[in-house]
Formats: sequence, C-alpha cells, structure tokens
Amino acid sequence: MYIGIVGLGLIGGSLAIDLRQQGHRVLGVSRRAETCQQAIDQGIVDEASTDLGLMATAQVVFLCTPLAAMATTVDQLLPHLSPATILTDVGSVKALVVDWIAPRWSNFVGGHPMAGKAESGLDVAEAGLFVDRAYVLTPIETTPAAAVETVAALAQSLQCRVYYCQPETHDRAVAWISHLPVMVSASLIAACAQEPDLTVLTLAQKLASSGFRDTSRVGGGTPELGIMMARYNQAALLKTLSSYRQQLDQIIQEIEQNNWVALEQRLSFTQAERTKYEF
Repeated sequence: MYIGIVGLGLIGGSLAIDLRQQGHRVLGVSRRAETCQQAIDQGIVDEASTDLGLMATAQVVFLCTPLAAMATTVDQLLPHLSPATILTDVGSVKALVVDWIAPRWSNFVGGHPMAGKAESGLDVAEAGLFVDRAYVLTPIETTPAAAVETVAALAQSLQCRVYYCQPETHDRAVAWISHLPVMVSASLIAACAQEPDLTVLTLAQKLASSGFRDTSRVGGGTPELGIMMARYNQAALLKTLSSYRQQLDQIIQEIEQNNWVALEQRLSFTQAERTKYEF
C-alpha cells in the first residue's frame, strides 16, 4: 500500500518507521527540506518532499501536523488527493478536527494514537512506539465503513488496542486522562519553583526521585502541545480543572482540620480507583 505521512515529527516519523518495516511504500511531507532529507537518509520513508503533490499516489494519508496547522494543511492537501484516498489524522482533539475535515472529504476517519514522549521531532521517532497503546477512531454517521476498516487494520498492524467512540466523547475522556494531567503536572513544577528558600529548593531538586519524575514528566513537555490541548479542547479541559480544584480544596480542608479519618478514606478510595485504569 502507498501511505502518505504529512508531518514528519515524533508521531509521523514513528508511524513511517513501523509502516515501512511492514512493506508499505511510505511517502513523507515536511515543511523543512532538511527534515525530508533526514527521513530519506535514515530509511524512515521511501520518498520525501516539501511539496504536498507527493501525496497524489497515496492510498491512505496520515495528517500528523500540529492542530494549529491542520486546517491550512488540509486546504492545501485536498486538491492533490485522489477521490478514493483515505484521509486520517493523529490529533489529540477530535470534535473540531472532524468538524473541519469530514464535510470536505468523505473518506476522512478521525484518529488518535495515544502514544508520545516529552520530546518532539523526527530525531526522537522510534520503532514500536505504538505497541500495546490505545488508538482511538472517531467515525461519524457519514464515514464510509471501508475507510474505517482500512485505518483500523493499519492501527492493529502496529499492535495497538483500537477503540471507537464519538468525537465529543473522545474529547471529554482525554481531557481527564491526558489534558488535565499536563496542566496539573505543569502546576506542580511551577509550585516547586516558587519555593523562596534557595537552599530548600536546591535540596529538593537533588532529592527528587521517581515520584516527582513520574508526576512532573508531562508538565515538562513541549509548551506547544499543552497550548493546543487548552485551545482546542477548552470546554472539556475547564470542566476537569474545576473538578480537580474542588478535590484539592477538600484535601486542604481535611488537613487543616486534622481530619485524618476522612483523608484516609479518600486515599483508600483513590488507591482502589487507580486499578481501573489501563496503562
């Protein structure tokens, strides 16, 4: 199969590596000629160009650009595609993307592979990034079943766990388990940085271990990603942030009141609740 990748960053590059290893012919487009040459030199793609016309022969095209660039990219891309080409994306927000693209391209399937790193760019792309990770597809009533089946088969070939839901349901769910954690993690880092005693702060930085490493990881990622989450999933994210603030207020109150029984009940509940999430 001829597969196009528009956007050769972490996700696009990792998709290209895995799909090419499976025998597909992979065509990559990047806005930077240097990135295109790097992708060719490293054997990540078969062909690469800054010209979207390279996608003319692709049977499936993955849109891997940042959300902020997606609408403009689609405007420039669609005239080059064959009517039979299946278009899908990897954006972390689905309702807006589906609203943008589905009315203009009938063979569009909204998608979101739930994988990534704190770093970005082709340099950190790797084989096997998607193994045993969730890959969400968000078809709507007008999405052709054959297009959904094709994208699902490609996702399954990456050894992903494929899930299906409505775009709005996806956005509410990822607000809880992806977008809220980024904001909470960033707030943790910012709060630590406000420690006024430099001796204490320096010691804390030296003593930081797995607990701080794990809870601060996503807050230390690229700012662009956090901005896109907040901008394009604003309503759902604000609801989760409000709920989280209420939980913090309750914890503060319990500690101020020496209510250790209530705090223990809360921590026992969260200990049990955490086991319900699939990592």
